[in-house]
Amino acid sequence: MEGSHPLTPDYLHTRRRDAEGIFRHALDECRPGRAMQHAVRVVDGIMMVDGHRYELDSYERLLLVAIGKASTTLTESFLQSVGDAAPRFEGVVATVAPPALLPLPARLLLLQAGHPSPTQGSLDAAAATLKLLHSATERDLVVFLISGGGSSMMEQMLDPSITLADIASTHRSLVECGAPIAAMNVVRKHLSAVKGGRLAVAATAAEQITLFLSDVPSGELDALASGPTMPDRSTVADAQRVVAEYGLANQFPHPVLDLLASPDLPESPKPGDAAFQRSHWRVLMDSDTLADAAASSARSLGWQITIDSSCDDWTVEAAAEYLMERLDTLKAANPDKPICLINSGEVTVQVPAMATGRGGRNQHFALLCAERIAGKDRLVLSAGSDGIDGNSPAAGALVDGTTHARSLEAGFSIQDVLANFDSFHLLQDVGDSLMLGPTGNNLRDLRILLAP
Repeated sequence: MEGSHPLTPDYLHTRRRDAEGIFRHALDECRPGRAMQHAVRVVDGIMMVDGHRYELDSYERLLLVAIGKASTTLTESFLQSVGDAAPRFEGVVATVAPPALLPLPARLLLLQAGHPSPTQGSLDAAAATLKLLHSATERDLVVFLISGGGSSMMEQMLDPSITLADIASTHRSLVECGAPIAAMNVVRKHLSAVKGGRLAVAATAAEQITLFLSDVPSGELDALASGPTMPDRSTVADAQRVVAEYGLANQFPHPVLDLLASPDLPESPKPGDAAFQRSHWRVLMDSDTLADAAASSARSLGWQITIDSSCDDWTVEAAAEYLMERLDTLKAANPDKPICLINSGEVTVQVPAMATGRGGRNQHFALLCAERIAGKDRLVLSAGSDGIDGNSPAAGALVDGTTHARSLEAGFSIQDVLANFDSFHLLQDVGDSLMLGPTGNNLRDLRILLAP
């Protein structure tokens, strides 16, 4: 057995407690409500955001549109921040939670939408939002609250004859093709009537402000929820290249391929478009915020910290190999110090059509690492800040040097499980799953690698 300590249950319990505690502390520090309080202040009827002043009484109507996994938590915290002006806001909130469990003011229409694939609720949310925004005038203010997952939770194709079944199939193919999120959303933007800046176009006359909870790489904010309120830097030709590069022409329904190939397909609005002349944007938090919060917690527990997010959007295999090697290098340079390597962002997983398992990229990453750390004094946590990993109920997993042996004892072959993308059942059976439930947040994924 390799490592400075025998991997006894008591020893591992302490180390696992540290890893999970770091993760949970980071989530707690990154609560959307806390970020909203810092970003939005209302004094004497004037809402101030990043130096911009909005005299709320001067607007005829106050409109609100919230999309994404954090839509309800962002809406609740925003309404708290604006205080007495809250009852004036009317609008649409698209959520994945059952609306009956989430009471909001009557002037806000709460619709249950789909994720990771659009549902009828997603189409209803798009229709209601477009109707609302088309009614906006120059005397109105529109507040957009955008978080990750919004791409599937509000959808309407540019060709309204495309069925929900074909829309859902298109989204599934994109999620499973192995493309980075920005590439996936380039395609979505050029098929959709609500993405790629088109919500801003619908509300062109009004003053607009968008508050983001970002789950996309730094500098790619127009990919967040497929950029419904931002100028789009990509083109129809870019979308067609993504389709070709990832073999999506063999997977997309024919009506969707016909739309993408149509010479009449309009370009999305670009920087300088009139729709953005009265627009402002503010990022509340992103994955760097999450990593910094984790680092602060780990440091307080006595770990020596390194943050390395250089493998963002890499394949899961390449990221696992790189991070495990980086951890070993850090430990070799500091053999007498407990090392904590923190990585935020997302990795990509290409799921073959024949795979029938249940899991997600975080659990797949953790299992890959479990093979590499078998018998070693190492721990790896990988989990989504939204509390849900892929098509499983787990947020992710926490594996250690005994996970591989425990899997064999339970009758599993890690290689077979990885091949079938069925990580959830193994990890749940051996007690290494992280079960959180939806957190109302979405700041991408967090990986915590420990070398005591």
